[in-house]
Order: sequence, then C-alpha cells, then structure tokens
Amino acid sequence: MYKKPITDIELLEHLDALPGDGREVFLLERGNLRVTAVQGTHMINQMRANHGLGILESMVLGQAYIASGLLSATVKGNDRVLLTVECGGPIGGIYTEAWANGNVRGYLKNVPIHVEKPLEDNDLTFLYGPGFITITKMIEGSSQPFSGQVMMQYGDLAKDLAVYYQMSEQTPSLFVLSIKFDSHGRIFGAGGFFLQVMPGCPDSIPEKLDSHISGLSSLGRHLAQGGTIRQYVEQEFAPFHPEHLDTLPVAFSCPCSRENFNGYLSSLPEQEKQSIMQDGPFPLHLDCLNCSTAYDFTKEELESIFHVS
Repeated sequence: MYKKPITDIELLEHLDALPGDGREVFLLERGNLRVTAVQGTHMINQMRANHGLGILESMVLGQAYIASGLLSATVKGNDRVLLTVECGGPIGGIYTEAWANGNVRGYLKNVPIHVEKPLEDNDLTFLYGPGFITITKMIEGSSQPFSGQVMMQYGDLAKDLAVYYQMSEQTPSLFVLSIKFDSHGRIFGAGGFFLQVMPGCPDSIPEKLDSHISGLSSLGRHLAQGGTIRQYVEQEFAPFHPEHLDTLPVAFSCPCSRENFNGYLSSLPEQEKQSIMQDGPFPLHLDCLNCSTAYDFTKEELESIFHVS
C-alpha cells in the first residue's frame, strides 16, 4: 500500500497538533455496559487522500471506517471482520474490512456519489435507500466464515448497526459515528463509540442510559478541539463510573503489494494472459480497490510473469 500525501498545509498543521489515533475499551456500571471507542481523525484523512474523496464521499466512507474500527475489537489474533452495505440508493454499496490489530481498509461502490442537489444537513438516509447490512467474521483456523445480515431500517449506518446487534446477536447496542468538518470541508475530528449492554444487566441501567444519551456533546467536535477519546468517555459517562480496560491501535492500512498482484496475474487463465499480451495496453495498470494504490506492469514484466518465451 502506498499512502498518498496530504497536501493541505493547514490540515497538516492541525493533524500534527492532535493526539494519535487509537481504540479505547471500557466497562461501565460495574461491568454491565461495555464501550469500545475510536479516535480516528488521522485514519479518515489518510483514507480521504488515498481514495481522492469529496466531502460527501468522505462522510459516508469515513463513517464505515470508524464503524469497522469499532468492530475490529470484536475479533482476536489474526481474525478479521467485514462490514458490507448493499443498497439501492446513490451510494450503491460500501465494502470495508478490519483486522483485530485495528487495520482498516475499504471502498465505496460509487465515486462520486451522484446527487441532484447539495445536502442541507447530515441526513444521509436517501443516499442509502433500501438495502442490507452484512457483518462477516473471518476466524483463523475456521473452515467457514460467520455471517449475519439485516435489512436496513433507518438508512443510517449507526442506527442500523444497532439494529443488527439487536436482531442477530440479541445485544442491545448503541453506535455513534461522528465526523467534524471545518468551514472549508477539511476533516478536523473523527471518531465513534460502540456501547453494548452486557448479559444480566438490570433493566434500570439501560433506562438510565437512554435518558443520558440525548445530552452527550459532539464527539467529532471534542476530537477536533484536541481532546482524546479516553477523555470523552470518562467525562461524558462519568455518572456510569467508567473503568478503562485497554488501549489498542487503529489505522488505515492495506496488505496489498506488488507481489500480491504478481500472484494474481500469474493465476489468470491462459486465454486471458494471451489476450493481455496481444491487446495490451502497456503498461498494464491495476488499482487496489481497498486503498487506491496503483500498480503498473510493463510488457517485459508481464512476459516474465506469464513465462512468455
């Protein structure tokens, strides 16, 4: 993977002044609630630079990256989790993947997203339209992936992820996915949290939580102002006595490489290899969908890969 440079000087200065990205894990109310929280301003800006995204596309894919960073805390070791949205609206689809170590990658199906008029607020409902959310866990050593799917009810990724956990895992949950843009469309703060009600939790605690959630301050604004995700959880959920459990990394990262594409090309059927060598074009240009890294192969390199004498 090649990280494309961020060239906006003011944005770079802002990012340099911010804390690094990461995931923080907490228990609330003596273990009855679990919170995974992500600080991802650097990750979302690098995602935007690599994929060359506008404001709307950065908002949509950025929310999915934050969600995937949160979901990465649900797997361990070399396991990974895939978040897929297939929908009939202008977005078309979202495909993201996260490893247990916090590496996240993925892409939008439709770039740019075609809309008839600019959005007047952050309501993205019409962009999704009817659709489905699928979460797939790829467990190392398992012969089959574990997958669940729900129909989108809200056209809102955070709300529909909560529906997924309620329906597929019978776990009452809350997702918050927050991205703060400045007046020039720069991403100045990005993060989110995933709150789960643990088995055996007394009914009084979710009731207390419901009344508390509406008063939470903007997470994106907090991060844009230089606050940390740990500070946010400890301040905003102070009445629930947060207990910090762990600090973990999160980053935009893709394991693609030139060697991987070499292997892909060498595995093509002989008829496709012959067609490439006869018709070109040269150099052959291939892009990784997940990180937009470009790989070019000259005719001579392809002859070597295809073992053309």
